Amino acid sequence: MLHHVEINVSDLKKARIFWDDLLERLGYSLYSEWDMGVSWMYGETYLVFVQTQARFVDAGYHRGHIGLSHLAFHVATRADVDTWTERFKAQDIPILYEDRHPFAGGPNYYAVFAEGPDRMKVELVAKSK
Repeated sequence: MLHHVEINVSDLKKARIFWDDLLERLGYSLYSEWDMGVSWMYGETYLVFVQTQARFVDAGYHRGHIGLSHLAFHVATRADVDTWTERFKAQDIPILYEDRHPFAGGPNYYAVFAEGPDRMKVELVAKSK
């Protein structure tokens, strides 16, 4: 089982607006907070978001480079995917692959792909029937 994932972010305050809302609504619980980070727990696994040190911020992040591409989360139903899609749009969060949405992952794969802080791809996929 995965223990935790730690993600460095360019602007912790900005990142928290996105991640706190998403993770709370997905059933994660706030686990810990400190000046330079926050963690959210689901079961025994947690996600950590840490402010990148100023000397590394200019290097930036791109999901196409070596390293983490994206995070994908289960949602219960296709209706949940649709609700998240509308929520992201209302918050001006870019929807990726919009021309193929919600089947960008294939004809039997119902998901929304969005671009979160630092342009990290976030995927919410309906559990299969």
